[in-house]
Amino acid sequence: MTATLEARELNATDRCDSCGAQAYVRVVLENTGGELLFCAHHATTNEGKLRPMAGLWQDERDRLTTTPSV
Repeated sequence: MTATLEARELNATDRCDSCGAQAYVRVVLENTGGELLFCAHHATTNEGKLRPMAGLWQDERDRLTTTPSV
């Protein structure tokens, strides 16, 4: 089964594949359709290597600095 290239909102159940923290970036690899999830730190660390291979780079790191409305 391959991951879909459609963006979907990441939520608290989506966890970083590297450390288990909440994921804010979802990467779908273009050649395999495999999906990787990363926290903000690990997304930044791996971005240079993964961007060229990504069919989809879904980045929701801005949610870390956005103040939620009441």
